[in-house]
Amino acid sequence: MMERESSDEEENDLENLIPQNDRSNDVVKSPNHRHSSAFQIDFNTGLSGASCIFNDKRYLLAIFLPTLILILYLTIDLKKLFQTHIPAIKDLGGSDSGSSRMRESELQALYLLKQQEFELFKMWNYTALLNKSDLNSVDNSSNFVNSSSVNHNGVLLLEDLKSRVFSQISLNKRIQGVLLSSHENEGFGGLDENYTDASLASWNRCGRVDQRLSGRRTIEWKPRANKYLLAICVSGQMSNHLICLEKHMFFAALLDRVLVIPSAKVDYEFNRVLDIDHINKCLGRKVVVTFEEFAEVKKRNLNVDKFMCYFSLPQPCFVDDEHVKKLKGLGLSLSKIEAVWKEDVKKPNQRTVQDVLAKFSLDDDVIAIGDVFFADVERDWVMQPGGPIAHKCKTLIEPSRLILLTAQRFIQTFLGKDFIALHFRRHGFLKFCNAKQPSCFYPVPQAAECINRVVERSNTPVIYLSTDAAESETGLLQSLVIWNGKTVPLVQRPTRNSAEKWDALLYRHGLDGDSQVDAMLDKTICALSSVFIGSSGSTFTEDILRLRKAWESASLCDEYLCQGELPNFIAEEDE
Repeated sequence: MMERESSDEEENDLENLIPQNDRSNDVVKSPNHRHSSAFQIDFNTGLSGASCIFNDKRYLLAIFLPTLILILYLTIDLKKLFQTHIPAIKDLGGSDSGSSRMRESELQALYLLKQQEFELFKMWNYTALLNKSDLNSVDNSSNFVNSSSVNHNGVLLLEDLKSRVFSQISLNKRIQGVLLSSHENEGFGGLDENYTDASLASWNRCGRVDQRLSGRRTIEWKPRANKYLLAICVSGQMSNHLICLEKHMFFAALLDRVLVIPSAKVDYEFNRVLDIDHINKCLGRKVVVTFEEFAEVKKRNLNVDKFMCYFSLPQPCFVDDEHVKKLKGLGLSLSKIEAVWKEDVKKPNQRTVQDVLAKFSLDDDVIAIGDVFFADVERDWVMQPGGPIAHKCKTLIEPSRLILLTAQRFIQTFLGKDFIALHFRRHGFLKFCNAKQPSCFYPVPQAAECINRVVERSNTPVIYLSTDAAESETGLLQSLVIWNGKTVPLVQRPTRNSAEKWDALLYRHGLDGDSQVDAMLDKTICALSSVFIGSSGSTFTEDILRLRKAWESASLCDEYLCQGELPNFIAEEDE
């Protein structure tokens, strides 16, 4: 192209030079034309003597030609005589540069168009999956459509389709920008105008989920005077105990009783991770007390008047002899432990409010019903965002103010507003998951692929990692989590450094180094993330999801790790 342009310019130059030559040759129109000149000498008249001396014209030419050239040089502007009109070219070097830029822009545009073509093919294939999903939702045995499943899957698929369309619109805009970049100083009749629908500007693929908290189904918690329910939680780790406490609160509200938080001598130190008084402020009345407050009120009369067990198997109240000894060590006098019905923690029955009221409505001052972590009472009501009890806060059981502020300071220091939180449960999870059908323990490379998809979908380039995995696993995971050709950093809480001030509040209040405080801090950071990836089967993950729903931070992109996939390799069971 550049060679053709140069050739055209040379042709134009020649065309402009030809008229100038024509004008200069007008002096001699034909070989026979004789034009009178001031310097012309007529040798036929008046110079017969000189003819003898200069009989050869060549001598005359030799004498007069130099004189003629000298006179012409002194009287004529030779620059104007030979000047040629050439079309104005601002900068030939600049023209070469512009052509080079245009060629580079076109190559970039072609590359982006190939990407768009690939994505459009993916969208075409995706429509086939939409149709297949709808077909799979049909119950062939009864010929009915499971409407709730279709609606849920339909929303997720629609959002994913919108995401793909949005990415193609963005890609198209990039192509336009590349093509227009080499012509930024030229007019193109509106080609640089933005025709994008304004509604796209506010659309977010991983936007927040509307929990509709104002429409919650709730029950009022108005305890009767001096009527108590002693909370007992023994199964699992802290997350299990927090879920157990939340269910105890529901039972206490149903039975119109004050809930007694377990003593740190028989359970976790809940006052280090929870603000107990926060619950009372949310209700506007005294609905929970610490064991120490309860003991102060009852003084020498520390009796459990009725010890009625919600669970009968594998043992009444799911309480072993060791725990009974600890309770008695607090100065409690226990009544006979007995079950009110047959209920197995491995296969709990679905129970209603009426079932609970029929068995546990008593007039005794202090009762206990044992561990209720596995209890399945009004599941949808209890598990709804914000919980089943009427209150003026976002949720009743949440991290203490000190832990919340520390989490916010950590996010401001290391993560920023947009980040993914990943709970990557590994320790003891291999055997636990492989005992389930299907297994929930994924090889690290497969887990990385699943994480990469969420990173791409959410367009978020940093991940907070909450894990108990060994460094060998986290190191491999870090090397495999990649977005746009770059490694995505997996950020973990560093060990305490006095130069860093994000955790100063915990240090000043003597809470640093406490494993339960650290665990609650991890939960809080995860609950505040833009997108959360959890571990299926983990109560740690479930408690994070509970907080995200209550705090209205849950995202459309939240999911369990490799949700909907099977591990690509599962070890055999040991004998």
